[in-house]
Amino acid sequence: MNLVNLEKDTIDLCTEVSEFMRKELEGFDLSRIEQKGSSSNLVSYVDKESEKRLVNRLSKLLPGCGFLAEEGTDVKATNEYTWIIDPLDGTTNYLHGLPIFAISIGLQRNDKTILGIVYDVSNRHCYHAIENGAAYCNEKQIRVSGISTLEESLLATGFPYYHSDKKEDYLEIIKLFLEKTHGIRRLGSAAMDLAYVASGKLEGFFEYNLKPWDVAGGAFIVQQAGGVVTDFSGGTNFLHGGELCAAGKIHADMLSEIQKLWFK
Repeated sequence: MNLVNLEKDTIDLCTEVSEFMRKELEGFDLSRIEQKGSSSNLVSYVDKESEKRLVNRLSKLLPGCGFLAEEGTDVKATNEYTWIIDPLDGTTNYLHGLPIFAISIGLQRNDKTILGIVYDVSNRHCYHAIENGAAYCNEKQIRVSGISTLEESLLATGFPYYHSDKKEDYLEIIKLFLEKTHGIRRLGSAAMDLAYVASGKLEGFFEYNLKPWDVAGGAFIVQQAGGVVTDFSGGTNFLHGGELCAAGKIHADMLSEIQKLWFK
């Protein structure tokens, strides 16, 4: 398998699917929806159709591969490769016309990520990386921020749809970072949060109750851009463990503050 060619073909596929997403959104006005459920039906259709297009083509690019995808595609591989896909990360933003949503794709070989793509649909910016390579936004190489203090940092987080008994602890972490940093942003797309960390627009991102397809592509891009990605324990189970802390030089300080409140 030629990973460079596969990356290019996958980026071309994301470009095609993103055009479909933009076309479906044209003329859609949320305020004019009268029938209950119609708006969510639109997003469901775009989600499922986008996933179908991605899976169909990726199956041909890499025959025998497996799939783990947000909209339910769960195929066991007959070889060593598995695609992890979120066809539309940031569905609520998409529904409201807020231009922060993305296609997120990760490819694993024997449970190790070797390719990551986050395609910013609205801006036509493709963040991407492959094993043993640098990270890029389109053709420009990107790196994580060089800022080394929390006080100078801008962070991002998310508010999980399903709150656990850790909700209050999580809110305390948010309060702490509001006091110790330049601020916190909630963009509504974990994939875009990670892409922005990889490109130095944000110094760090943290969230819990995440799914593998939310972060597989973006976390790998952060790592290839020189960043660090862990779970809240500082371990490597961020893909399936539901907790993630990603940052550049402030990662250790971020993680220390999170752990004080998360594991109290």
